[in-house]
Amino acid sequence: MADVEAELREQFTEAFSGADFPVGSQMDLVPTLPDGPGTKFEAGDVTLTAMEMAAKLGSHQDFPYDDVESLVDDVIEGLKAEGMI
Repeated sequence: MADVEAELREQFTEAFSGADFPVGSQMDLVPTLPDGPGTKFEAGDVTLTAMEMAAKLGSHQDFPYDDVESLVDDVIEGLKAEGMI
């Protein structure tokens, strides 16, 4: 599972690092995604779309975020809390 987490963390960092920080909401992240809300993140047997993540992780995110690292940390923690990874 650590490999899945590391791989997802790398994909999220790459996908979201292009955002114009600070970001105030999930909507601020959509333009950075290559396929918008349909962007898929895959690692091991885990496949998530940005839309699924937004729906499940809203309560785990604490906007605004000033940098990609803190955003990705909360996304990973939220996925763990929701049992998605």
